[in-house]
This record gives sequence, structure tokens and C-alpha cells, in this order.
Amino acid sequence: MAITKYRITIASTANTDIDEVLDTIDRAPCLDGICVSSPDASETDNRNGDSPTADTPNNGDESPSSTAGEAILRLGSMTGPTVWSEFGRLSQEHDVANLGQGFPDWLPPDFAVESLVSATVDSTKSPHQYTRTAGHPNLVKQLARRYSKHMGRNIDPMNEVSVTVGASQALYLSLQTLVKPGDEVILFEPFFDLYVNQIKLAGGTPVFVPLTFVPYNDGDDDDDEITGGTWILEPEKLESAVSSKTRAIILNSPHNPTGKVFTLSEMKTIAKNVEKAGPQCVVISDEVYKYIVHSPPEEEDDDIDGLASSARGHVHFASLPNMWDRTITVSSAGKTFSATGWQVGWCIAPSHLISPIHQLLPYVQFCASTVIQEALARTLPRADEPYEGYDSYYEYLNSTYRRKRDLLGRALTAAGFAIQDYDATPGGGFFIFARITPELRAAIPAERLEAPFARNPAAPGGVARLDWALCQWMAEEKGVLCIPSSPFFSTERALEGASDEFIRVAFCKEDETIERAATALMGLKGTAAEECHDDEMDAAVVADGEVVLNGSD
Repeated sequence: MAITKYRITIASTANTDIDEVLDTIDRAPCLDGICVSSPDASETDNRNGDSPTADTPNNGDESPSSTAGEAILRLGSMTGPTVWSEFGRLSQEHDVANLGQGFPDWLPPDFAVESLVSATVDSTKSPHQYTRTAGHPNLVKQLARRYSKHMGRNIDPMNEVSVTVGASQALYLSLQTLVKPGDEVILFEPFFDLYVNQIKLAGGTPVFVPLTFVPYNDGDDDDDEITGGTWILEPEKLESAVSSKTRAIILNSPHNPTGKVFTLSEMKTIAKNVEKAGPQCVVISDEVYKYIVHSPPEEEDDDIDGLASSARGHVHFASLPNMWDRTITVSSAGKTFSATGWQVGWCIAPSHLISPIHQLLPYVQFCASTVIQEALARTLPRADEPYEGYDSYYEYLNSTYRRKRDLLGRALTAAGFAIQDYDATPGGGFFIFARITPELRAAIPAERLEAPFARNPAAPGGVARLDWALCQWMAEEKGVLCIPSSPFFSTERALEGASDEFIRVAFCKEDETIERAATALMGLKGTAAEECHDDEMDAAVVADGEVVLNGSD
């Protein structure tokens, strides 16, 4: 089939060719599936953190800040540059091994692609027109069938399932249908930063409950080594945050950015506090990583008896006693099938929580892509079949991520980071929340921790602290891109230094990318990789397609 290449010109005084316009740095680069513009200084409300109000007089001023709608006013200064736009820019300007982006850089499994192709050309089904707004019939039936098994109850496909454009929209619609101005929504900190602004867009107030990092050598006064550790939920911190104003608690397990898998005991603590808050309180359970529990918790069989799970190591919060009626379960296909561009998500909940979402959906979009929904409906049953020598695709997926996790983990350890011990601490998702050691801090050029580097409008509070300085230096001078942890914390806690010691590193990458990153990481403790000590450089040796670290096969 012949392909015709069209050229378009923009009508302007210079009659500028579109290619010249497009050959610039993208001001809205996509990272982690979020596209955020980086406005010019004149386009933002302010740089002092003061949020404008609807009562601000216009006085004839037609600037964007004076004509902003309610949604932009609720976001306030959050509409400026972000970590995603900043590090997206760095990834374009520098030749880096990119471990920042939270999506796989390989094709979906063959059977998913085949399902997409077959759905596209199936003239009998004709999935190229609008479908049911609340979800394509074939897909909601598949989801209801699966979740009925996972939840241990019968799920009504038409009244207890809603299909959305990705999990992000599922979260957005859940909050929009639950939250009123004055309501509070609890977040476990650190948190995926999308949550904060979605709460604000709904008119709610985020309330942060910090998870506690417990180093492996905690309590050993004679051990000064910086180690990895475990993030835990301390019950008293949640209890002190819950009130009659609490409309929702967002639970994300496995957790982005730490990789934490919430324990059954912690889930029971959350359930107890949901009931304490009052009948208005609902849990939004974000379970997009449920099939990627690469280090399952060792729960006793008696402890999880009667609770529902879709994968080893994952417990659906909605299956806890009395929690079905108070939980919206959110998930998507993107992470599971390495197809984040498909953008199909869903909510599973009792009808009294799903019905408002069904009512709101037609005013957000008429329907998610019919073709993609049909493709996913055909993909889901095939994922349960044997795949690549494993009993199912899901087992293959976990094995793949476990290997990539260990590959990157060995490289991070050799480079001087402290990471989680997955034999001691459960883990899921595809991020390592690596801890910065004093050795690595000392390697950062001193000027990187001072002005002008320390001032960055994209950083929380406009201050680029240790985690940001390290990641920016690594991207600009060392050839590897990771994400600072501070954007995953509240501004107040980030400025207090709670996030200083951590960076988020993605291992959902091709082995070649991880191997390249491993070599780059070995240059962190010296001025260049070739100046590192021989035994350090020996840790980044490519053999049989893998980076093999000293003492590891």
C-alpha cells in the first residue's frame, strides 16, 4: 500500500514550515503517562506558591491567571513545570539510559497484539463505532467473570463495572463522584503525585499519613551503615488523621513509588479506620500492579483464608470483612500487558458507588476506544493459558520482572545505593526506591547543591534538594536518568528533608537499557567511569545478555 507524505504549513507572517516549528524541545513531554505543559513564567499564576482565588478582581486584565477557570484555580501554582516536564526535557537534551519512565519499553505479548489485530479487522463485530458508555459489553462481561472469581462474589457486569480511559480516569471519576469541597482524602506518603491534584480538582483536601521507613539495622547503635529497609504503616498515624471529614482513603498496593506490598495486618488497620471515620468513608483501592508481586509476603494460609486474590501475594481490599460496600477497586491493562498506550482502565464496586460514575461518564467522554476494549476482552482469557514455558502469562510476567529487578538491584548496590532486600521484605510493581548513601552524596559536585542549581520551579517549593540534585547530575553528566523522590512527598515534608535520601528507579526496561545504566552508574563515585577502581568496574560486565555483578551469577 502506497503511503503519501503530506506537508503542512502554518499561516504566519513568516509562512513558517511546520517541520521547523516541531523541531523544538517538547514543552509537554510524557513521563509516567502524564503529560504536563511547562508554561512560561508569564503564564503561571505565580512563583511564590500563593494560590489565586475566584474572588480576585479582573480589573480588565486578560492574562491567563485572571481568566482561569475553577479547575486551574484549584490547582493554583501546581500548574507550573513539574518533575515530569523537567526530567522529560533532560531525557531529550541528553543521551541517557532512561530509568525514569514508568512504562515498559517492549511490545505487549504476542497474544495481546494478535487480539488487537483480530479485533481491528473483524467485520462481523465492527468495533469501530461507539460502544456502551459504561463499558463495551464483551469487556465488562470478561471483567465481571474474572472479578467474581477474584472477589469470591458475583459481580454484575452492567451495574458493578465501569470502563474508563485508563486507571487515571477511573481515579478521577471516583473522586469527582465522592468528594465535595471541605471533604478530606487520606494519602499514604510517599504517594503517586497524580493523587494530590485529582483530589484538589474535586474540591477536596489531601491529608497525608506518612509511611515509616525502618532500616534493616534500626536499633543497632553500633551499626552506622546506611542500609535498605521496609516501609510500614504505623496504626496511630492513621488513627490520628481519620475524622468525620474523611471521605476517602486511597490505598495503592503494590505501591508506587516504594514497591511496598501492604500487609494483611495493615489492610485490617485501614478497614478498622474506615469504619471509625463513619459511613461516608470509602476506600479507593488502586491495584494496577496487582499482577506484579515479584516478592510475595509470607502470610499464613489461615490469615488469608476467605480473602480474595487475583495473584499470589495480592489481596483485594474489597474482600476484607464489610469492605465490599465501601470500596472502589481501580485497575487497568497497561502495566499487566505492557500496553500503557491502550489506555483502558476500570472500576469495580457495588452499584451505589458505580452508578454515579456511570452518570458522570457521558459528560467526560462518550466511551473508551471500542477497538481497544474488544481487543482486551479477547486478550484476558488467553493470559490464563500456558505461556513461554509457564503455567500462565502472569507467572511469566512475574518471573521476568523478578529477573530485571535483581539485575538492576545488583547494579545499584555496586554503585553505592542501599536497596530493599527482597528476601526479607515483600515487593511489587516495577520501581526500586533506592537510598542515597553518604558515599554517593559526597560524589555530587558541591555546586550542584547550591544556587543556581538548588533553585528549580519544578521541584517542591521551588527547592531542588539532595535527591533532585543527584538525579539531575546523573542525567546531565553521567548518562542515566532516574526520578527524585521529593515529588512523591508533600511539599512540607519534602522541604523538611523527608525525601532527601531516596530516588525512584524503574526496571520495566529492556535488558540492554539496564545494562547501559549499570555501566553509567559505576561512574558515579568517580569523575568518570574509567577512573573508578578496577574492582568496581568489574561489577558491570555483560555476559550472556546480562549484567553480572561480583559475587552474583
